[in-house]
Amino acid sequence: MPNPSSGVTRLIDASLNRASEGARVVEDYARFVLNDAHLSRLAKELRHELSTAGGAIPMDQRLAARDTPGDVGTVISTDSEAQRANAGEVCLASLGRLQEALRSLEEYGKTIDPALGAAFEGLRYRAYTLAKGLGATQRGQERLGSARLYVLIDGGESPVAFNANVESLASAGADVLQLRDKRLSDRDLVERARALATICRRRGVVSIVNDRADLALAAGADGVHVGQDELSVADARAVVGPGAIVGVSTHAIEQARAAVLAGADYLGVGPTFPSPTKSFDAFPGLDYVRQVAAEIALPAFAIGGIRADNLGEVTAAGATRVAVSSAVTTAVDPASAVSELKERLGEGDPNG
Repeated sequence: MPNPSSGVTRLIDASLNRASEGARVVEDYARFVLNDAHLSRLAKELRHELSTAGGAIPMDQRLAARDTPGDVGTVISTDSEAQRANAGEVCLASLGRLQEALRSLEEYGKTIDPALGAAFEGLRYRAYTLAKGLGATQRGQERLGSARLYVLIDGGESPVAFNANVESLASAGADVLQLRDKRLSDRDLVERARALATICRRRGVVSIVNDRADLALAAGADGVHVGQDELSVADARAVVGPGAIVGVSTHAIEQARAAVLAGADYLGVGPTFPSPTKSFDAFPGLDYVRQVAAEIALPAFAIGGIRADNLGEVTAAGATRVAVSSAVTTAVDPASAVSELKERLGEGDPNG
């Protein structure tokens, strides 16, 4: 490995410092503000691997080349650098510095060793993925931060009956309503979805269409929900657009982590218990609810067989949000069932 010039060593020293500091600010945001163990761990791993890659330039060489008093850049600043509206903006600015520093390290690292440039390139791409996960978590909390109760409904026996049901559940306190119906024609389904979106918009409730991103877009719904065997987050997003909500069903912690980094706005976490609505070969159960609660800050709704009489077990496992179907749709009084569930979920901050 050739010895770099003092100018290149000085540049790499400054860029390593900038990248490491940026990664630390991001890690602290994920750890202390979001309370997200998954994203915090990724930031920490990136920071440690950056230190390992930077070890190719001995510290004594870096220190010998360092000249902070003579650095002309220390007196150059912009007004925007001194202004940060909130902790989220601090994190985003630090992500930008991290990525820029890694690019500089990649390009100038090539003059020392192509393998060094490649190592920094790999870290840069990981920083992009981390940024996407952080952005998705921020966005999900902004869009669904106060949502606790998510209710899945079918299209009903008629448009009139469906509209009345949506009005009733929204009035009773449902925060999110998802239309899931496998029997209706596309034409009838999009009309129901359009009515759902209209009523929910007026009531301040989030409207979601199951599986069909195309119908969600056509109906003007707030978003779409996809499963593990349906559209990917990226493909769903390509249809509904960057401003729409994309939720993902997950059944294992690896799927939950992947969904965060793919840019999902919320997670379905389950199945928690056997359900008359949908059959599964296995049930990750309450252990999975605990795993997600322990490490992921993206809004996550425990789902599967949840009722008023077992809701306490779910919340004791760490869930602050639940999604239900039969607990409401088969109740004698669906609106009262919603009110009871909402009351049992409490009024505290679901983000912890």
